[in-house]
Amino acid sequence: MLTEPLSPAGVATIRQQHPHLFAARRRALRLLGLSALLVLVYYLLFFRFYGIPFGQFTHGCAEIGQYFLRMFVWQNFSEWPFAYYFMQIAITLAIVFAGTVTAAFLALPLSFLAARNVMSTPTLRPISLVVRRIMDILRGLDMAIWGLIFVRAVGMGPLAGVLAIIMQDLGLLGKLFAEGHEAVERSPSRGLRALGANPLQTHRFGIFTQSFPTFLALSLYQIESNTRSAAVLGFVGAGGVGLVYAENMRLWNWDVVMFITLILVAIVMTMDKISSQLRAKYIVGKEIELYESQEAKRPKMALFRPE
Repeated sequence: MLTEPLSPAGVATIRQQHPHLFAARRRALRLLGLSALLVLVYYLLFFRFYGIPFGQFTHGCAEIGQYFLRMFVWQNFSEWPFAYYFMQIAITLAIVFAGTVTAAFLALPLSFLAARNVMSTPTLRPISLVVRRIMDILRGLDMAIWGLIFVRAVGMGPLAGVLAIIMQDLGLLGKLFAEGHEAVERSPSRGLRALGANPLQTHRFGIFTQSFPTFLALSLYQIESNTRSAAVLGFVGAGGVGLVYAENMRLWNWDVVMFITLILVAIVMTMDKISSQLRAKYIVGKEIELYESQEAKRPKMALFRPE
């Protein structure tokens, strides 16, 4: 192990003794340079092919700067309809919780049907394949697309937003839960089967006990993620704070847009704090003292020795 800097002569000596190390470094640098060149060519072709002039790009950047300046100048702040804004934020949170919690509990049994270590026999393997393909279809459509579909089906309002979240999260969480089941240690399941446990007991105590931290962590994260994403649902008529965004962007009230955005950021930060506490309690846990009998807890008395 080197503890002192090498002299140029020492570096030259090492280069002669180990030329393959320096050749690998040169290949890595050439690969990095070629990758950077390809990325640059891609951007040039992108702007060229889609007819985006460089002047339009620079003008757009300047306009974005002006929008940001307008966001931080709040005019007539005391006259804003705060009750309406907070009501729409509350509707968004209600949509997120109803949709995500429902999707998590529906995705849990489906995840066992999709897990390969659960559906391990040749008879059950096709069921796992079919369930996985259904999950691919569900998460293949974005939440906004599901929102448009359900707005046409059930009408505008929070119900369409809840159903859109359920359909997308059912495919996403089902796949992630199934991968969590497949990553568990298989020894507990084998031990339970050897003791005569039925399949339900084996999956409950041998698999879900180990994958529960994954279930809880992914569910909590998805609530945070949907809080950020649910604002889009209002643009398609699925209720929530997205309607406030759409109205004020149309009226160029960028100060209201920034105010709503800051409120949502504060809500996400609060939810992240709550999620970290729940993870610490139910995933990390805390150390407990080992059991000690009452005899061991009694103070030991010194033997009396008469002089």
